[in-house]
Amino acid sequence: MTEQAERLRAKIRACLPKTLPARLGVAISGGGDSVALLLLLNEITANEQVTLFAATVDHGLRPEAADEAEHVRTFAQRMGIPHDTLVWTGWDGGGNLQDQARQARYRLLTDWAHGHGITAVALGHTADDQAETFLMRLGRAAGVTGLSGMPTKRLKGGVVLLRPMLGLTRQDLRAYLTERGVEWIEDPSNHDIRFDRIKAREALSGLQDLGITASSLARVAENLTQAREALEVFAQESARKMAKTVAGNVCLDRAAFQILPQEIKRRLLVGSIAWIAGQGYPPRQSAIERALRSVDEGTATSIGGCLLVPHGNKMWICRELNAVQGKIARAGQLWDERWIVTGPLVADAQVRPLGEEGLPQVPDWRNLGQPRQVLLASPAVWVGETLIAAPNAGFSNGWRAELAPDWPQFHSSFLSH
Repeated sequence: MTEQAERLRAKIRACLPKTLPARLGVAISGGGDSVALLLLLNEITANEQVTLFAATVDHGLRPEAADEAEHVRTFAQRMGIPHDTLVWTGWDGGGNLQDQARQARYRLLTDWAHGHGITAVALGHTADDQAETFLMRLGRAAGVTGLSGMPTKRLKGGVVLLRPMLGLTRQDLRAYLTERGVEWIEDPSNHDIRFDRIKAREALSGLQDLGITASSLARVAENLTQAREALEVFAQESARKMAKTVAGNVCLDRAAFQILPQEIKRRLLVGSIAWIAGQGYPPRQSAIERALRSVDEGTATSIGGCLLVPHGNKMWICRELNAVQGKIARAGQLWDERWIVTGPLVADAQVRPLGEEGLPQVPDWRNLGQPRQVLLASPAVWVGETLIAAPNAGFSNGWRAELAPDWPQFHSSFLSH
């Protein structure tokens, strides 16, 4: 056991949970970073009650990828580690290839983990990846959240993604593999300057004379992570004081909102939209700025599948009717990805938005004290064109509409997990 190997093991173990899950997944592409991760984790967990499982995602974009996945399978099995190859066939040739491939990779890995009873998957991202991400986001004028980079731990699709090598460089890991006499696969796309990440990698190599290295940028990203976490707590506390939730909508106190620092206003607004419409890419900065002006001025606008509706000294943030138009579910099924509506057994009952046709059939909706636009996109029960119930609009008729069990609580949603 060399001093270098011991140092790498100690750094990785310090970035992992104190108690590892009994079944730990490892994503391995065959590149130097992930090969080193699998080797080091195999050594780290040798004396812990942990079973490792390995998976390789074959994006189907290069003819040699299948052979590379087979090479990785053989490598893993020599260590007694079960291995699966996950094949992606979803690219239609359009859109941002790297972004679609990344999303597919995470989806395949989390599905694989669920299928094997694996609660956490380790990924081979390094300080170099962190630095390259920082430079790419810097070029897009990202704020604190974007520049804080990849977290060491993140929950995605019900699986914990672990990145225990963000404090290590590719050079560290390749030196370890060379010392061990272990070969790795070089993906030719790592030299394709058509990709922004490779451009960032090339740019980074020219900044060393200024003391700007992968390690220094990774430390900057970590500093910004701490700043982001502080801002998240501030945003959460602000939400507790001036925002309340009503039937899946958010009601803001405009006067209290207006005196907040601009960054906290932005976080409170974007967080509310994400909680209502679901996590995804946040709205464009221009749309956020327009929505912030609407809150300040007390005017209506739409953003990210939501409506901002002024009502006295309040601003309601609710689902936009156009965003749910045409969405249909059976009773007890998920509607609009977050509602579950249950009630008496009624043949042919469907859950659809209340809409303009349904609201006039709710006799006492005005007694709720909510703007009509807030109620239009709420879940309702229909049989044909007959409204049976609208639980969130004060017409329950024995029916209930509840947020899905895995939908986050509003105030906790402001914190990264």
